[in-house]
Amino acid sequence: MLLIGLTGSIATGKSTVSSLLSSQPHSLPIVDADVLARKVVEPGTGGYDAIVKHFGPTTPDLLVEPSDSMPENGPDGKGRPLNRAALGKRVFGDNAALKRDRAVLNGIVHPAVRKEMFKAVLGCYLRGHWAVVLDIPLLFESRLDRFCGVTMVVAVGDAETQLKRLMARDAHLSREDAENRVRSQGDVRAKAARCAARGDGRGVVLWNDGTREELAEKLEEAMATMRRSSPEWWSWALLGCPPLALTVAAWRLWQNVQINRRWEAASQQKGKL
Repeated sequence: MLLIGLTGSIATGKSTVSSLLSSQPHSLPIVDADVLARKVVEPGTGGYDAIVKHFGPTTPDLLVEPSDSMPENGPDGKGRPLNRAALGKRVFGDNAALKRDRAVLNGIVHPAVRKEMFKAVLGCYLRGHWAVVLDIPLLFESRLDRFCGVTMVVAVGDAETQLKRLMARDAHLSREDAENRVRSQGDVRAKAARCAARGDGRGVVLWNDGTREELAEKLEEAMATMRRSSPEWWSWALLGCPPLALTVAAWRLWQNVQINRRWEAASQQKGKL
């Protein structure tokens, strides 16, 4: 089974590509890290308790305000949901305190998300899917790209276009808030360069500075190439022979580790110039 690591940055069109991949003619299962990240911090989970314990004393509006429709202890008695906007202000930004808070939050959420992702991918493998999409905003930063046969980055060439799309989508954000959120996910153009450096068949960059129709055409071309290199019969062969599947997965992991080492060495050398 082919693991397609889909990433980008906020307001670059990653969600559009994810939607296209889940629909006809592709009909691929999507493992969405953002969806899982919300799931693992729902009231009653260990992630929720850890966030409330750490951020609650210094963030008075961390939880959704009680109201007629939102009881003090939440609709199911497990607690009120997190106020994601308030939590976002605690972790998005460049100063040292915000970075420390973001690291704490990531340390709570990421391990739980990885566990849920593994369970979802295993289920897709057992159902015989030829490919599954891992929709992960921080694919490279979390180093989960090492497990992917193909990485796909949805990018825009103009940073201003990205900001305008974000503020149009989330009207409550100021320009400063939008800039902080964009920076928190890294420069998407750098991600595109890293993806392209993986080489043909391993890295796909979809530039999304135009229309949805143009993006869909680029995606169709990329998926046709993937289909030829990873046909459905190969997925059934891997399902029928688990040792072969483990061998292929280990080989891909080793190759990706080498690719990442070369990229990091080249980046360090570039930084010295």
